Amino acid sequence: MPVTIECGTNPYRDNAQGKSNEPITVAGLLDQATRVLGVEGLDYGLEAIYDRLEGNSPRVAIIGGSPDQPAHILDRGSALQAAVRIWQRGGVPFHFSVPVLCDGTAEGHLGMSYSLQSRNAIAQIVVNQMEAHSYHGAFVISGCDKTPLGLAAGLAHLDRTRQRRGEAPVFATFNPAHVLRGGTIPPDLAADLEAVARRVEAQGYPETALDLRDAMRTILQGIANTAFQGVLTRARQQGVISLAEHKDLERRLAVHTCDRQGGVCAFNGTGNSSRHALSALGLAHPAVEFLTGPPDAARVERVVDDLFTYVNDPAYSVANVLAANFANGVRVHSATGGSTNLMMHLVAAMMYAGYDVDVWTIDCIRRHPPVPDIFDYSLTEGRDVFVLAQQCCAGLMRGMETIFYELMRQGVPMDVDAPTVTGHTWRERLADTTHLSASGVADNPIILSTPRRLFSGVDVLQGNWFDSAVVKVSGMTSEQLTQFDGQVGIVLFFENEPEANAGLLDVHVLERLKEHPGLTQDMLLALAAHNGGRDRTEMTAWRALDREALFDRMVEQALLKIAVVISGQGPEAFGMPEMFTPMQHINANRQLRRLAVLISDGRYSGTSYGAAIGHVTPEAWHGGLIGLLETGDLVHVQLTERRIDLLDPEAFAVGRLEHWKADLRTLRAGLGAERRQRMLERRQQIAANNRLHDVTDASRGVVPRIVAEEAIQAYGTRDNSPPRKY
Repeated sequence: MPVTIECGTNPYRDNAQGKSNEPITVAGLLDQATRVLGVEGLDYGLEAIYDRLEGNSPRVAIIGGSPDQPAHILDRGSALQAAVRIWQRGGVPFHFSVPVLCDGTAEGHLGMSYSLQSRNAIAQIVVNQMEAHSYHGAFVISGCDKTPLGLAAGLAHLDRTRQRRGEAPVFATFNPAHVLRGGTIPPDLAADLEAVARRVEAQGYPETALDLRDAMRTILQGIANTAFQGVLTRARQQGVISLAEHKDLERRLAVHTCDRQGGVCAFNGTGNSSRHALSALGLAHPAVEFLTGPPDAARVERVVDDLFTYVNDPAYSVANVLAANFANGVRVHSATGGSTNLMMHLVAAMMYAGYDVDVWTIDCIRRHPPVPDIFDYSLTEGRDVFVLAQQCCAGLMRGMETIFYELMRQGVPMDVDAPTVTGHTWRERLADTTHLSASGVADNPIILSTPRRLFSGVDVLQGNWFDSAVVKVSGMTSEQLTQFDGQVGIVLFFENEPEANAGLLDVHVLERLKEHPGLTQDMLLALAAHNGGRDRTEMTAWRALDREALFDRMVEQALLKIAVVISGQGPEAFGMPEMFTPMQHINANRQLRRLAVLISDGRYSGTSYGAAIGHVTPEAWHGGLIGLLETGDLVHVQLTERRIDLLDPEAFAVGRLEHWKADLRTLRAGLGAERRQRMLERRQQIAANNRLHDVTDASRGVVPRIVAEEAIQAYGTRDNSPPRKY
């Protein structure tokens, strides 16, 4: 039966121009759909379109992306399928697209400083377009990285605004872009890479050879090419290959990386973490949540049909579905080893919806009770998200519903009475147990019935020199956690990412650190004793070593821990770019990855593995002490205690572990002023119109302050009980 919007507000009834302008846009969209799809018998004359606009039929915007982004290469077919079904169900379809920045393309250069800002811009664009044309709801073709949560944030913000005005709730359903198939290194290229590895080995650089072979074991995707870039750069610096050879190998790797059908890259980065989040938040329909190619007509029709069952029900409005499922989204993000970026994007979406939350809200939800790790994802063992999508499409299990089921089996309190875009609650969806268990995947399972570990996700850290930071413990092996927990590291400071990339790719980086005057014999002995768990009296043999030999021994035994600090990368300093590239340079160097943690006021993606500590607040631009650290400072890394503290170097040198109480703002005022001036000059590299300005910090989602000021609704459980203390 045709549905109308049960609300007195209808600008198309009360104003003539819209009914003059818009019928041709609807007819043009349906003309193209019938021509491309071969649909017959669809009656959509201009008079019929006028009558629906006059009668307040549901005006549904199909929101797509831009085909210069891999996830959106094939948007148009899904948009046309949706347009036909919306019309068949009595609605009025419209179509608009938002620009979608590809973080992989923007990685490692100035483009990344526009990435996070684009999330807020997308939320703004969605509200602008929906309000200007008075659309009631949306069929959203969501793509990669921060865009899906930006779209959800915009729709939720619009929903709250309209409900405040007493208008109809905003309804929406999300159709995530399918998963992109990764590439395979062809045999001839693999043989040439192995030949390089043998040459490197023969010339006395066995670790570079091992790192190259490690890179060859990964599924060929964009992130793998960054690893190859780092290793091949080292081989070139070592004089083993020429620049021409490097570029030839890089070219051959690149052209074999991605399938022409596009999609969201298959590593478990921010793109697929956003896919998981949308599904767990109840906003993505199960018919389209995990696909290996664009959805067929039957799947799109199922999504649209369900959308039309709740267009007037406020319980299924975007803001209400988002808020009701927020704890579900947080727990799934944790259990699936989701991207560090989501720590901001989930907070931001809730703040746009009007809720007063922060990173500590997430921390409380995921730790009380702890969420186990049930996601066995691997790029080296053939378990990427494309394989997960294949398992879903084969009917071996049911994607997000399986994740819910397995978490509940482990005692995780999922809210099964929360609504979803199927028009049903999770309880109703889980009532059918067919293929619900993860045990249905006997070969190469990614979703597990038995957890890998009893902890997961992203920890929130504190320290005596910052208010909050985050580290993705899901991205660290248990061995790595043990290697760095309780250790004291020497700060290796960089003012910005380009300096860090150059420094970390320098094959002499450790030799340069060795020359630092602060690394005296006594300081090195103190570090060796503490990090080796030895009493200082047991260090007699170590004392016999000269300073250089002592440094080398500590590197060999991984007792020299290094805190690589990259400052000046926060939201208002430089747009908060991802620090994926410098972290990848560490990970692609087997010597450095045993020694180094990376700390930054920049952000991290889902593909950042190892001790990647980011989102430090306050950022350097706002006077955070991260901007006043220097090479040679000491930090005490306590991952299990969720702390990183700055230590008194004089006390540490004589065996005492004491927090440094020095007033760095006074002690290093001159240095701070110089760095502030350089940050100001560097900040001007970003177009003024697109800088993140007057936004909250990373712990509060990096949203416009005007949005934060209206995010006053306390977040509690669905039965309106008071929020938890955190």
